[in-house]
Amino acid sequence: MRRFVTIAALSCMTLLGACSGKQTKFEVAVVGAPGATVNLVDVATQGNIVTSTEKARQRTITGKADPMALISLAQEDGDKTYLFFNDGTPVTVDFTNGSLSGSELNNKVSYYNSMLGAIMRGMEKTVKDFQALSPEEQQAGEEEFRSLFASIGESYDDMLHTIVKDNPDNLIPAAFAGDIAMSLEDDELEAFFGSDAPYSSHPATLAAKAKLDEQNARWAEIEAAKQEAIGKKFTDLEEPDTEGNMHKLSEFLGKGQWVFVDFWASWCGPCRREMPNVVAAYKKYHPLGLEIVGLSFDSDKEAWLKAIKDLEMPWIHLSDLKGWETVASDAYNIKSIPSSLLVDPEGTIVARDLRGEALGAKLEEIFGK
Repeated sequence: MRRFVTIAALSCMTLLGACSGKQTKFEVAVVGAPGATVNLVDVATQGNIVTSTEKARQRTITGKADPMALISLAQEDGDKTYLFFNDGTPVTVDFTNGSLSGSELNNKVSYYNSMLGAIMRGMEKTVKDFQALSPEEQQAGEEEFRSLFASIGESYDDMLHTIVKDNPDNLIPAAFAGDIAMSLEDDELEAFFGSDAPYSSHPATLAAKAKLDEQNARWAEIEAAKQEAIGKKFTDLEEPDTEGNMHKLSEFLGKGQWVFVDFWASWCGPCRREMPNVVAAYKKYHPLGLEIVGLSFDSDKEAWLKAIKDLEMPWIHLSDLKGWETVASDAYNIKSIPSSLLVDPEGTIVARDLRGEALGAKLEEIFGK
């Protein structure tokens, strides 16, 4: 079970670190990107420290920040972020070759940051290459893509674990605390945030912990709201179909048949991967009384219609084409897709977010085959 640090305690610890009364001067030599806006930000507080727009090919940026504060430096329109601890040693950032150099500590931070960045760029390229394929090519290569994507993700997680394992006596893990927190299991998280290692009490680590706690609390509220809906009548709403004709959910729900309400979008990869299971369920159980209503989170009508055709989804489809602003999002507290409702013949919600084998098992339980 994850150990939670209270917001009050976090505030006190952060405040003590920030109000020591002594700040350390930093000096950063920036090579390349003349005239580009460069921002230096305190990672823990997300407060901007310095903005530089000098036009010289090489400029020197100076300022003061808390001792050992973690600072990020990035070109405003760039795609790479450089990290360094404010340890009083001058730092050089070279935009021409994408390097950062300084103290031994910051050289190690730069090395890990570059390694993680290379893995992330490989992941982004894999996704873009897959998205560029035709629907037929995507279907044929989906298993290979998922395997490759998972392998790259494991490499990223392995690097984060290596950072923690190899740096038990310094601050380096604090530089990557946000990503590390997302890669650890509950027992590992407790050890990471609760250890006596120097990085555990660094403001950047404490900020990552506070953000994780906030996310966990928000998701817990969402899940609680979802579970609360089970056993209650559906909430009616109205949206147009593929031809622009308005329909209410009450036209289909509570009319004596089981209805699977599917929240999805043409641009949602997990939705598309789940759709063959939904199609198979429809083919098997529609003759026995199952209906499906698709509520799309699309904003592009042509993409929506094409996906319906390509994925061979023969049921009723509704969408107001407002993306995440769709009325369905608020009505059913949908914060991620795919999502779904299973509604009984009287209009009562009996299950949420059934996918894959769970959907098949529930329908078999209802229809007996």
